Amino acid sequence: MVESLKKPGSDEELRPGVKVPARETLLTPRFYTTDFDEMARMDISVNEEELQAILEEFRVDYNRHHFVRNEEFEQSWEHIDGETRQLFIEFLERSCTAEFSGFLLYKELGRRLKHKSPVLAECFNLMSRDEARHAGFLNKAMSDFNLSLDLGFLTKSRNYTFFKPKFIFYATYLSEKIGYWRYITIYRHLEQHPEDRIYPIFRWFENWCQDENRHGDFFDAIMRAQPQMLNDWKARLWCRFFLLSVFATMYLNDIQRQDFYASIGLNARDYDKHVIKKTNETAGRVFPVMLDVESPQFYDRLEVCIKNNEKLTAIANSNTPKFLQLFQKLPLYVATGWQFLKLYLMKPIDATVAEGTVR
Repeated sequence: MVESLKKPGSDEELRPGVKVPARETLLTPRFYTTDFDEMARMDISVNEEELQAILEEFRVDYNRHHFVRNEEFEQSWEHIDGETRQLFIEFLERSCTAEFSGFLLYKELGRRLKHKSPVLAECFNLMSRDEARHAGFLNKAMSDFNLSLDLGFLTKSRNYTFFKPKFIFYATYLSEKIGYWRYITIYRHLEQHPEDRIYPIFRWFENWCQDENRHGDFFDAIMRAQPQMLNDWKARLWCRFFLLSVFATMYLNDIQRQDFYASIGLNARDYDKHVIKKTNETAGRVFPVMLDVESPQFYDRLEVCIKNNEKLTAIANSNTPKFLQLFQKLPLYVATGWQFLKLYLMKPIDATVAEGTVR
């Protein structure tokens, strides 16, 4: 269900130059933990050859020398000001938090699996290496705007969501693949429209998204090694849930921050629809179902959720006493929950018989 969010752009500081992390909501990047013992007991022999091939790619480390700042960063960024500056800082913060969340999870999995599943442990360690680079590069970019995140403080202060291993695989697979499509879509747009490249970090997105793609392929291979995660009726229901959760969260977040996308020459709705379509097709290569995102009612219902969210924000920012705000918000929460239920119950596309279209 959607929560109301305050106007983005708070620059409140923990101490000089260190930003207070964004308030946790249902729409902010989450930190995860899992059942490490269950993960260690997994038998990957069915698909170990593919996993070993992916491990070899991780070892090559194609982006070893990629995340190095050049002289283009060595200038003042005061000309990016006002709301654009605030929205850009928030974009960097959300991206940094998401990458750092992946680093923490993968690092812990690598440590816990070291003596029980060496192939998986090394894969997770090398993916944590990639995520650490991404997070560090983003955090350094924030410092160009005189702010940064205290990642140690973030580690201790954030709540951790427990997911069973199969849910971790669904969620992280989709996170990595949607990350690929987000980054490559922005990169290709700015390649064609360099006048919209307001900050040099976007030049790094082509190689960056290849890290995301390889990570997604790793989770694809793990799920294929555990066919019970994909081939029963429960898997179909859970895949639908995670697809909807990821797509809806991105759409609601991005439309709320459409001014940021406008600042780099993108229409947030068109951008999200393209990314969702591509991620949905990509997921159909491993998930047993895809969502019918071409149906007009898919986005019609998300637009109702956006309107409800705007009303929730207006209530939260009003002078109405807090206890009365709850009664004002309740019907909107129920209405949004109803839209999500209707979205979930939309007939999905059977990916196992869509061989000619996406596989």
